[in-house]
Amino acid sequence: MKLIIPMAGRGTRVRPHSHVTPKPLLPVCGKSMVEHIVDTFSAVLPRPITEGVFILGPDFGQETKDALSDICERHDATAQFAVQYPAKGTAHAVACAEDHLEGEGIVVFADTLFFMDPGVDLADSDVVAWVKHVDDPSRFGVAVRDGDRIVELVEKPKELISTEALIGIYYVKDLARLRKEIQYLMDNKITGHGEEYQLTDAFDRLLKDGCIFRTAGVTEWLDCGTIPALLDTTRFLIRHQNPPVPEGTVVNAIIHEPVYIGPGARVEGGEIGPETSIEAGAQVINSTVKHGIVFADAEVRDSNLTDSLIGRDARVDGFSGQCNIGDHSEIQG
Repeated sequence: MKLIIPMAGRGTRVRPHSHVTPKPLLPVCGKSMVEHIVDTFSAVLPRPITEGVFILGPDFGQETKDALSDICERHDATAQFAVQYPAKGTAHAVACAEDHLEGEGIVVFADTLFFMDPGVDLADSDVVAWVKHVDDPSRFGVAVRDGDRIVELVEKPKELISTEALIGIYYVKDLARLRKEIQYLMDNKITGHGEEYQLTDAFDRLLKDGCIFRTAGVTEWLDCGTIPALLDTTRFLIRHQNPPVPEGTVVNAIIHEPVYIGPGARVEGGEIGPETSIEAGAQVINSTVKHGIVFADAEVRDSNLTDSLIGRDARVDGFSGQCNIGDHSEIQG
């Protein structure tokens, strides 16, 4: 089973934190978004993941590849890489991995986190599309079903024809067949929204060609695409994933559960939490941090922070209030 993950976007809505680190590699409670995704599929699929195929931007360096290779190695899979440039849509992103589009696989976009029950049924389906019920489907692509089969895929419907939103996760029994349909779109310059090549158009061609499409559900669908959404998702994970005993060091500090304190982190004095993530190697000294994220190897001293994101290797000293600073930055009160 292959896992195809397009992640070439620059994550502009979570800047400054994506200036250095690609958005899918930003940590959420100790793990990057990509690893959360790999963890989820490793737990629920009927067959193991053997290969991770990552579609990267042209400026993603070796550090990114090494991090993704390490994730795959921890899951007994191999890592493969492709490059998307320029960005011409979701179908174009998948097409950039054409050398790896054979056999069966999952195509998943690394913009959100999600959770699902184990035992996903892939039998007797050419394509399985994961969906989530939404009250306002006009903002999403939706799956229209007749019984247990999808009969139509509609982008941002103006009428209420389905409340099952497509969330960007698809099982494909024959990736080579999908590759062929994407190539047809590109050869014939068939574009959709934004004049880009859309993956849903390729799936629509498979559907009209008689492929059997079914749906699968998720229990949670969490956005990580903006700063507020990243904070909300981190808070959700801290509340619902039973954070372990702090892996770092806590000295003379008040901890308001739930919190996440990563390996090598040090909290000395002050108060932490609730719903706060102190990532690996970070130091929080004589400070209060509530409802926020202190990324790896950052340092917060003599500060009082709420709803804040402190970038990797950043320094905050003597500041009170809300702040959002990127990697290797400094702020003083």
